Amino acid sequence: MPELQGRRALITGAAQGLGRAIAELFVERGAQVMLSDIDERGAAKVADALGPAARSLRCDVTSAADWQRAVDATVAAFGGFDTLVNNAGIEVVKPLFEQTEQEFDALMNINVKGVFLGMRHSLAALIESKNGAIVNMSSLAGVGGAPLFGLYCASKAAVIQMTRVAAAELRPTGVRINAVCPGFVGTAMVDRLIPTVEAVVGLPFDQLIALKQQRLGTVQEVAEMVAFLASDDAAWTTGAHYVLDGGMSASLL
Repeated sequence: MPELQGRRALITGAAQGLGRAIAELFVERGAQVMLSDIDERGAAKVADALGPAARSLRCDVTSAADWQRAVDATVAAFGGFDTLVNNAGIEVVKPLFEQTEQEFDALMNINVKGVFLGMRHSLAALIESKNGAIVNMSSLAGVGGAPLFGLYCASKAAVIQMTRVAAAELRPTGVRINAVCPGFVGTAMVDRLIPTVEAVVGLPFDQLIALKQQRLGTVQEVAEMVAFLASDDAAWTTGAHYVLDGGMSASLL
């Protein structure tokens, strides 16, 4: 199990789902964690449950000013900052050419601009820590196309490419940057898309999952990969993206 003793992390989208699971595992493994979310009350509730190693704040990841406040607050709370988890994101599930300009803007602003701003505003503190690591949450949708997920695929592919370029450019600084690409995981986000997917595919969602990836992944399984990439066990790992999908992308049948 990767240990995170002494790590000081900022995790976005941490009020629920995957972000919450990452925060819980980080605290369990010894890290201090700043939970950020646009849902300020939700983040505060989770931080309270996690105890003195956790703090919380409101952060709109599309706002440069909010990002700077979040980084400054993390440094002030923990005496430094060495781990960023860019987890916040949204989905739009409908045929590509039925998606609106407003949906395009919202998805790209949160999923792509939010990751870019997070890396940019965290960089100075991560370099200063001498042990900086960034984990960007992409998706299996960023590796291959999928009907109904066109803009989501595009946004998550952008996250992978930003991860690669940033890792190459920042290699001399010692800051490591990697991405995680889960398939379908048991979260509220996946629950929301089930009726739409079933209507288009013509199969019950549980049958589709059994056929393609055996079962839904768990938030704890994804959190374990994030913890590994944040830890010293991954000291020679940067510019990579890790697919967690039960073999879906490996099989043509």
